[in-house]
Amino acid sequence: MVVLAAIPSVSVLTVSSRAASLGFLHGVLTAAGIVVGDLLFIAIALWGLSFLSSALGSLVFLIKYLGGAYLIWLGVRLFRAREQPVETQALSYSSRVSSFLTGLLITLADQKATLFYLGFFPAFLDMSQVSYVDAGVIMLVAIAAVGGVKVIYALLADQTRFLLGAGLSTRLNAIAGGVMIAVGLLLILTAA
Repeated sequence: MVVLAAIPSVSVLTVSSRAASLGFLHGVLTAAGIVVGDLLFIAIALWGLSFLSSALGSLVFLIKYLGGAYLIWLGVRLFRAREQPVETQALSYSSRVSSFLTGLLITLADQKATLFYLGFFPAFLDMSQVSYVDAGVIMLVAIAAVGGVKVIYALLADQTRFLLGAGLSTRLNAIAGGVMIAVGLLLILTAA
């Protein structure tokens, strides 16, 4: 999750640009909105998969195959992705609430996050056995991983007016793509 959260993306750009133009607090609030959106998607994925797992019974391996295939496809796309130039505009003023809502709405508008979690969780969890405690632990990990990475971006942007170095985006995409392909293969190989 840390590697995937660190991939330069719209959310990273938004956190960085808000921190660079409005200050660290706005970057943190944008990151908080992103994390809240991820938590909503995690809840939807966990309870949706738990329901499917109990409804499908012995056919639950189908979820693992589909999830593994999706992760491999997403990993290949990330691995092959190339750096895209992005233009930013400086903001002169914005409310704290708008920074939070910006992060939340960016995340909620990206349905790929739900699909990612739907593919990712079956690789590591027996979906028929997920408890509220398990869900809480998963959410704490997501808060630490996603929130921690985004706050680091906000800090770097605020302190140094951080801009991604040439080629960093491509290398991070390749690493994340490789991780996702490996998890997808693991999911498929352990589905039986």
